[in-house]
Amino acid sequence: MTRALLLTGALLSGTFTLAQTAPTPSLTPAQEARALAIEKNLRCPLCDTGESIADSRSTISGKMRDSVREQVAAGKGDTDIYVYFSQRYGNFVLLDPPKSGRNLLLWGAPLAALAVGGGVLWAFLRRSRPAANLPDEPLNDAGGFDPYLAQVQRDTRTGGES
Repeated sequence: MTRALLLTGALLSGTFTLAQTAPTPSLTPAQEARALAIEKNLRCPLCDTGESIADSRSTISGKMRDSVREQVAAGKGDTDIYVYFSQRYGNFVLLDPPKSGRNLLLWGAPLAALAVGGGVLWAFLRRSRPAANLPDEPLNDAGGFDPYLAQVQRDTRTGGES
């Protein structure tokens, strides 16, 4: 029984290895550059760091790279390839998601936040200007002017000379 399990395991791993080493189509230099650009715009679905499949070493990324190369060799357009992967993995797999539908919120929210923040800052700075019509003499608690504070203000305006 143990021998049978080991033999089955060896056969399966050998088959798996053969499936992984299937030759990818040879591409022209222009196709190779296009495939690499597409690979850099696709996210590895397993990597937590958001790596592109061009940089990732995971098995799924290797299969995705092979699929990109096969599709480029078959003459499919970039949009068709991106649609192929987004249908299988969702828009998450696209490092540059489309600028339509709910994704407009992702693209527009930073601009809207910047505009709102600028408006709030402008309103705050406009309101915090010193009033131009303040009395020259400070008021004391009784409603009159405080002569000591007035003398300090006069001294500081004239450079401290008495």
